[in-house]
Amino acid sequence: MGPIMSTGEMSTGHTVLGCQTTDKTVVTLFIILVLLCLVAVVGNGFIIIALGMKWLLRRTLSAHNKLLISLAASRFCLQCVVIGKNIYVFLNPTSFPYNPVIQLLNLMWDFLTAATIWLCSLLGFFYCVKIATLTHPVFVWLKYRLPGWVPWMLLSAVGMSSLTSILCFIGNYMIYQNHAKSGHQPWNVTGNSLRHSLEKFYFFSIKIIMWTIPTVVFSIFMSLLLVSLVRHMKKTFLALSELRDVWAQAHFKALLPLLSFIVLFISCFLTLVLSSASNTPYQEFRYWMWQVVIHLCTVIHPIVILFSNPVLRVVIKRGCC
Repeated sequence: MGPIMSTGEMSTGHTVLGCQTTDKTVVTLFIILVLLCLVAVVGNGFIIIALGMKWLLRRTLSAHNKLLISLAASRFCLQCVVIGKNIYVFLNPTSFPYNPVIQLLNLMWDFLTAATIWLCSLLGFFYCVKIATLTHPVFVWLKYRLPGWVPWMLLSAVGMSSLTSILCFIGNYMIYQNHAKSGHQPWNVTGNSLRHSLEKFYFFSIKIIMWTIPTVVFSIFMSLLLVSLVRHMKKTFLALSELRDVWAQAHFKALLPLLSFIVLFISCFLTLVLSSASNTPYQEFRYWMWQVVIHLCTVIHPIVILFSNPVLRVVIKRGCC
């Protein structure tokens, strides 16, 4: 999302082992991946500093910017974890995918990925309620109630993300314990059978369910927002024909960040699902290609936010001056 998302790391931590590779294309993709993550870290870090300073100076922050700074913080931490894990697996491509180090990295990645998806979904819900021109009594009621709900929305995102990471950690720990009991023998039939079953059904099912719920919520409310904006644009153009060009430009500038948010979030979600469905070893070209594609989406959205958010635009202009 993202999205938007940051969003992401692939589930290829649950993969088969292979031989170490020195393929130049893998090295190139690894360098590109690290650079993309660093750009995302800088972009999200700038958002955190800019909004955080405003929060400290004014002792208050709008509900929208609270969601935005939370999303930026989640993505910032996620990119740091992604860099750490990919450096580890690049240097140790044949390591057991469920050893204690990767278990810890996977635990953090599962939590931060789910948190990023949920925060993107909540941000989309907030946009819909605050911007949409729907006159239904429920939306009118929500417009006044929603700002006070932001702390509870953030807590719910943390709770659902914690549940996702704990469930995945339980599966990771079961595989590692089984591997340790078998004397670290990769050809152990029982251990491989348990691992294959958990990878194919348990991990994939948990991630699909926990990622799909916020994505469906996001899609529903963003669709309502787009329908509302299109109707509003039609009414505006009919009522103010002499100012049609000016209003068209204004609406286009407003719609562009929104559309980019939707496209990036859905693209990140789809790449996460596809990568979770595949079992690609760390040392293969496909693993690193998936990583680059996923994080290309996560780099673009912070840049869009920087140039579309009024508060951040002011900070950028002052910095340039």
